[in-house]
Amino acid sequence: MRSLALAALIAVAAPGPLYAQQADNVASEVEVSAELRARMDDVVVLLNGTGEPQEILSEQFLAAVPPAQVAEMGTQLKTQFGDVLGVESIDPRSAHSASFVLRFEKALGNGQIVIAPTEPHKITGLRLTGFDPIDDNADKITADMSALSGSSAAWFGPLDGPAVFSHGDSKAQFAIGSTFKLYVLAAISRAVDEGRLSWDTVVPLSSKSFPSGISQDWPDDAPVTLHTLATLMISISDNTATDTLIDAVGREAIEAELRASGHGAPEKTLPFLKTLELFALKVLGSGENYSTADEARRRAILGELDLTDLSEEPFREVFTGNTPVLVDTVEWFASMEDQRALMRVLAADTDDTARQIMAVNTGLTDKKIANWNYVGFKGGSEPGVRNLSWLLQDETGRWHMLAISWNDTQAEIDTNTLLMLAQRILALAD
Repeated sequence: MRSLALAALIAVAAPGPLYAQQADNVASEVEVSAELRARMDDVVVLLNGTGEPQEILSEQFLAAVPPAQVAEMGTQLKTQFGDVLGVESIDPRSAHSASFVLRFEKALGNGQIVIAPTEPHKITGLRLTGFDPIDDNADKITADMSALSGSSAAWFGPLDGPAVFSHGDSKAQFAIGSTFKLYVLAAISRAVDEGRLSWDTVVPLSSKSFPSGISQDWPDDAPVTLHTLATLMISISDNTATDTLIDAVGREAIEAELRASGHGAPEKTLPFLKTLELFALKVLGSGENYSTADEARRRAILGELDLTDLSEEPFREVFTGNTPVLVDTVEWFASMEDQRALMRVLAADTDDTARQIMAVNTGLTDKKIANWNYVGFKGGSEPGVRNLSWLLQDETGRWHMLAISWNDTQAEIDTNTLLMLAQRILALAD
């Protein structure tokens, strides 16, 4: 949720630490041009932190990704994979664009590059799309996760068996940001299974929130099906769609779903907040009182909130800033065990509509998920909060979960760092 979106509830997009313009996807049998080779050498220098971005990257690129962010990405990559040792291969798509593989000390990095067709052929597009670890193992991943600021946890393995990889206390509660929307999805799916709702039930778009998402800009009371709202909620983390769904199924039904799934500490999350309520609590001054209140008083505080005619500007300042706000008290919480229990509910549903919706945005490249029959995903973030969670099914039909959480109550943290760790964990199954 980094654009105008409030950082609390973003959907994690396909991975790409550096991105300004994507290379074209049409393969071509052209030779690698000297200009492309030269700029690929520059990429090595740039990512190793010894090049000048202004000399290598176009003004268009730097307008989208400033030099400081380029340097930060290079530092993150070096922390995860070591120095870039060189260019492994270049697969040209045209005279001015190519796919490539970089050899890092601990991984092969796949990506795409576009350069300007005219002198000095600066880079106009650069995207790193995935990493294949070299000589990686669980101990190294554990060490890197232990070095993260704040607290972190991860769990990867079959839903009905022991972990392939785990880190941290599997019962510890973490703020999970927009991953809470999986509880809403599960409650909607249960209501459909029980005949209380239908995926094609039409409801008015009446619970406007702030971005992320697009439906906040749609006409008031626009008729929308539950299926459309759920797809928006999961695939692009649409907050207005989420709040409308919470109204449609009822807050109590979602709270019942959370308890029924076997959540280990429901009192931390109850009452189950709508996105606009969370924004208001953290920005309008009620959050401190809410954080120390019991459940009954919390419900009373929510009833006293005035959510009409709110301006987006103060919310954007808080949720796109770098300062965590009450992330350990006013949030949606789940442990690794809680998430695993929820994934069991979603995996066991005889109606696969919810799983189809989870698969719209997998959060990973096609290459990374090629060995899985099914991949569903939801992630969430706000300053100081990151969570990435996948439901996966292997070739035998066995269900797995990969979930990874990182919280820091004092400082902002980075999605790409967590995503790179998740990819390394997933590679342990290869």
